[in-house]
Amino acid sequence: MSAPIVGAIHPSPTDEEAAAIAAAIEVLWPEPMQQSIERSQSSWRFSGRWWTESTRWPHKSY
Repeated sequence: MSAPIVGAIHPSPTDEEAAAIAAAIEVLWPEPMQQSIERSQSSWRFSGRWWTESTRWPHKSY
C-alpha cells in the first residue's frame, strides 16, 4: 500500500474553489485548547475502609 499524496488535487481547483476549500478547512479545523493544570483543593477525606466496618451477616462457622 502506498502512502497518499498530500497536496495533489487533480484536476486543479479554480481560484474560487481553492478559496472555498481553504475557508471550509479554516472554519472546520478544531482550535487548540489551553490545558488548565490548576489543582483544586479538595475537602474530601477518606473516612474509613469498607472491610473494617461491622456487618449484619451471621459469622461463618465452617
